[in-house]
Amino acid sequence: MIDLGYNRKLILEEGEVYPGFAFGDPGDRVLEIVFNTSMAGYQEILSDPSYTDQAVVMTYPLIGNYGMAAEDYETKIPTIGGLIVREYNDLPSNFRSEKTLGAVMEQYGIPGICGLDTRKLTRSIRDRGSRKCLITGMDTTVEEGLRMLAETPLRRDAVSRVSCGEIWRSEAAEARYHVVAIDCGMKLNIVRSLNARGCTVTVVPWNTPAGTVEALKPDGVFLSNGPGDPEDVTPVIDTVRALRGRYPIFGICLGHQMIALAYGAKTYKLKFGHRGGNHPVKNLTTGRVEITSQNHSYAVDGDSLSATPLQCTHVNLLDGTVEGLACPAEHVFSVQYHPESAPGPQDSAYLFDRFIDMMEEVGRRA
Repeated sequence: MIDLGYNRKLILEEGEVYPGFAFGDPGDRVLEIVFNTSMAGYQEILSDPSYTDQAVVMTYPLIGNYGMAAEDYETKIPTIGGLIVREYNDLPSNFRSEKTLGAVMEQYGIPGICGLDTRKLTRSIRDRGSRKCLITGMDTTVEEGLRMLAETPLRRDAVSRVSCGEIWRSEAAEARYHVVAIDCGMKLNIVRSLNARGCTVTVVPWNTPAGTVEALKPDGVFLSNGPGDPEDVTPVIDTVRALRGRYPIFGICLGHQMIALAYGAKTYKLKFGHRGGNHPVKNLTTGRVEITSQNHSYAVDGDSLSATPLQCTHVNLLDGTVEGLACPAEHVFSVQYHPESAPGPQDSAYLFDRFIDMMEEVGRRA
């Protein structure tokens, strides 16, 4: 190996090594490695709670060039595991920039590594799947790194760590509806999207029981995105079972998977997941194709839907996975992708309007 002054390296669990340069926090981390194909929006990716405990490889080659702006965070305290990029720019050029990406990562204990071959690394993830990795210093031997990887299990309690600790409320300027949002790691732009449509949003912790949700007297219930395996989030699944048919329910990403499980369908882990702002999804109702933003490791088993009242409403045109579900009789629907995505795309924002229409229809019947 030619000595180019490398001071960090990435070790994968089968022994692949990628030397590079450090930015952000200097600590060692054992994480799950994934990749994201977005061409913009690294701040939103860094602050999306769904990336908790994951090292994200950015396929776009230049990251950090427009800095960090206070208005663009998706959560107040980023919990992403780490960031892996080809070229890191520490001199941003943007009038909105307040801090560099590296400074924010150092502030929140997030390690980064740059200068490595992200094309080769992404191909490795595509071929062999997401798996454990170690971000560490150059003085760590491969043998030591593999031992650390073998002895460090990936945690399964991510939702409990990123959900809000107590109930909070976001008022709409001209409120027409009241939505209770169950926070499993919710992006703030979801709250903004609901507020913009006249919904006051009461955000509750992930393990809030159905009785507490009912006591808040919502017009509708929202299930958020979040990290990890949906089967680990049994309190939310139980709450959905108790509330289905009583309120309009809309779920996004992890919320989509938990709705499927609450109805008796199954989920499974994808080889390398869907992450990026360029996934084509077909709406089976309209026939239109939407370009969507996605971030998930798990998918709903389409074959398991036959034993449930759920209908598949959207499919991914790249691999045929289930991207949308609905139970019209109980006013429940969900999508695997992010209609609130920022900085884009915006093809699917109509789904929030659909939720509004559903609450209005149920309210008229009441």
